[in-house]
Amino acid sequence: MSKVGIAGYGAYVPRNRIKVGEIAKIWGADGPSYERGLGLKEKSVPSPDQETSTRSVEAARDALQRAGIGPELIDAVYVGSESHPYAVKPSGTVVSEALGSCPNVHTADFEFACKAGTEGMFVAMSLVKAGTARYALGIGADTSQGAPGDALEYSTAAG
Repeated sequence: MSKVGIAGYGAYVPRNRIKVGEIAKIWGADGPSYERGLGLKEKSVPSPDQETSTRSVEAARDALQRAGIGPELIDAVYVGSESHPYAVKPSGTVVSEALGSCPNVHTADFEFACKAGTEGMFVAMSLVKAGTARYALGIGADTSQGAPGDALEYSTAAG
């Protein structure tokens, strides 16, 4: 049995922020109460030109740089999210194209709320362990969504 591990990791969190108190003000709610209850003062929000694919590309570039691995060595890209931008085009294809991992790369998207990114990592690990991929990316990226006024609106962010 071959040993498989994480060669590198990356992250990307949008720079934009919104204060929990600002969200509370819109709904006529008590901002300080939400801040205390959630343990949050602000959350990240994407720019208008950012979505799951663009954040995935930034995190993947960071991971490849940390690992010292060229994009041409990536054989699979899996993106887990509950907020993919397209209904029929996998985010993984956008990511692999932007990284320069094409044309011979296997891509797929996963949807499983908070667990989608780790599912992508599990499949990536399995392919490397099986010897069908040299390197594979398992990415989790999201702009989580909650109903207007719901506690999720105060706490779920983008990254």
